[in-house]
Amino acid sequence: MSNCFIPAGYKSILTTYQTQSAIGRLKRVFEDNLSMTLNLHRVSAPLFVEPQTGLNDNLSGVERPVEFDVPETGRTAQIVHSLAKWKRLALHKYGFVTGAGLYTDMNAIRRDEIMDNTHSIYVDQWDWEVVITREQRNEEFLKQTVKRIVEAIYTTSERLRWDYPNLPAAIKREVTFVTAQELEDLYPHLTPEERETEFTKEHKTVFVMKIGGKLKSGRRHGSRAPDYDDWNLNGDILLWHDISGCAVEITSMGIRVDAAVLDAQLKEAGCDYRRELSFHKALLAGELPLTMGGGIGQSRLCMLLMAKVHIGEVQVSVWDEGTLGVCAAAGVKLL
Repeated sequence: MSNCFIPAGYKSILTTYQTQSAIGRLKRVFEDNLSMTLNLHRVSAPLFVEPQTGLNDNLSGVERPVEFDVPETGRTAQIVHSLAKWKRLALHKYGFVTGAGLYTDMNAIRRDEIMDNTHSIYVDQWDWEVVITREQRNEEFLKQTVKRIVEAIYTTSERLRWDYPNLPAAIKREVTFVTAQELEDLYPHLTPEERETEFTKEHKTVFVMKIGGKLKSGRRHGSRAPDYDDWNLNGDILLWHDISGCAVEITSMGIRVDAAVLDAQLKEAGCDYRRELSFHKALLAGELPLTMGGGIGQSRLCMLLMAKVHIGEVQVSVWDEGTLGVCAAAGVKLL
């Protein structure tokens, strides 16, 4: 059964050729906006890492990484799920100073992803990371950074609409901040995803904070690995997508764990075994810089700003027969 949904009467504003041109335009403009607003420098990034380094993102802990053997090394490599931890190590190795950061194209395969209008097994993100001071490890600095990212998205949207005037205004410029606990208090009988939908439908541009730890109900709003974001200083930027009538997570980001927070979160998550991995050893020893960072979905941003209904309209991936059938019947062209 397909998870794909195409609203009645949907028709792409851009032709296939215009879409391909707009993707290139959007990516160039947004990269410039993001790098200027956060003082980021472009670097190259790995497609795969060795598992014993501890650098791969474990996501919620159940997803299986794509693995393959490397005969020349006699070891195994894994396709990355994200670069959340690699970036922090890179800032250290490259000698980035406080206030400066990096960004890169992150390409990943998430084989266990449940595919729908906004999810694919192929993931493309702008991964970014900045060196911060201990005094900046606070909620106000996190909120300021969120506003700057949203401003970069808004500016990109306006520039794209200059080139393609038929595109609608895609996002609301002002951000509404809410914690996962406040969402549970507002909508106690809804699932976390349903809470996000209801709140974002009203406020349009939302940052949901403090994701990962247990709520008053004893449940978690969402799963977060314990070894990169500080669960009290993180969150997701959600943008309302009028076409499909849902909230779309455009980025997951946060201020990263320091040694004390990592120690506590590893215990809470039952992941003490990770202390023996090289990345975690360095972090617990205080050898890595204090940072904040995140990953911004490239295809999702293209989908939103170009008024597309399905992520397959802006990226090339593989899809189940149900999705292919639904899209073909609705005249939706997947790349």
